[in-house]
Amino acid sequence: MVEATTPFRLETDRLTLRGWGPGDVDRFVAVTNTPAVMRWLGGLMDEATIGMLEGRMIGFQEKYGHCFWIVERKDDGGHLAGQVLGFCGLKRADAPDADILGEFEIGWRLREDAWGRGYAKEAAIASLDAGFDRFGAEVIYAITVPGNAASWGLMERLGMTRREDLDYTDSRFDPPLCDTIVYSLARDAWKS
Repeated sequence: MVEATTPFRLETDRLTLRGWGPGDVDRFVAVTNTPAVMRWLGGLMDEATIGMLEGRMIGFQEKYGHCFWIVERKDDGGHLAGQVLGFCGLKRADAPDADILGEFEIGWRLREDAWGRGYAKEAAIASLDAGFDRFGAEVIYAITVPGNAASWGLMERLGMTRREDLDYTDSRFDPPLCDTIVYSLARDAWKS
């Protein structure tokens, strides 16, 4: 169970990014634990994996003040108004095989009916701004797998640079999900 805290909150034109609270993991899983969303993320999550996800997000939130925040559509009367769209934000890289262990990592995961509407980019821009301005990051990294063109395509649209020198094999997954590619963005590049 998530303890009541004063969670992080950030607003964009259409979205609210906020810290995790009671019941959020259930709302998040209900809209993102689908075959399409989880295709490049290891498949559908079981109860144990869901519990680990919640524990990790709360742990990052409490330890660092940031995590992959809940993303909600602002209540404007639209189709997805007021609903949990997924998550986007910053955590500390924790893949055991990564050379970027402990560094700022941006990530996102949105429900299928939110794809192609610019929500991920809007949330990612706000997250990058927060990472550099509020949390003092010098470099922010992102990871995905080669087959996830939508994810690395967004990384490129955000101005991130492909870092083949940092690619790694994630021993927690089988091929092709173990082949991890890395992108990075430095503060100076973001500010320019």
